[in-house]
Amino acid sequence: MQVLRRDVRDSAFKILFEQLLRNDPVEELYAIAEEIEDMIINDSVKEMVNGTMAHLEELDSIIGCYSKSRELNRIPAVNRTILRIALFEILYDADTPRRAAINEAVLLAKEYGYDTDVSFVNGVLGAYDKDHPTEDAAAPAADEA
Repeated sequence: MQVLRRDVRDSAFKILFEQLLRNDPVEELYAIAEEIEDMIINDSVKEMVNGTMAHLEELDSIIGCYSKSRELNRIPAVNRTILRIALFEILYDADTPRRAAINEAVLLAKEYGYDTDVSFVNGVLGAYDKDHPTEDAAAPAADEA
């Protein structure tokens, strides 16, 4: 069975969100999820979860910088988790296009958040994207060089 990247993100979101609420070791959360067969737990999910957790301080710093309306500790856990995953993918996953990471974050916000969460997540990631153009966007076009 082929696992879609969207399913990987969804499972990573659930694990990271649960960890944020319960503060249980992530390995325990993997075991619980596998036991109840509630979600996909594979190497890709673990890589996304572990990578996001390894870069938490950096990701939170970026979120804090681009959240104009709320301090980090005032951002709902759902939004913080979605933003962390998206920024992890943008910064550390060369196989995921930036626009895909942003779009998928918006879809997660639509599924798990409120309407205001969707615009908040999109706004934070959009502002980050605008301030950090990709190498392709920053490079001059072939006919301009």
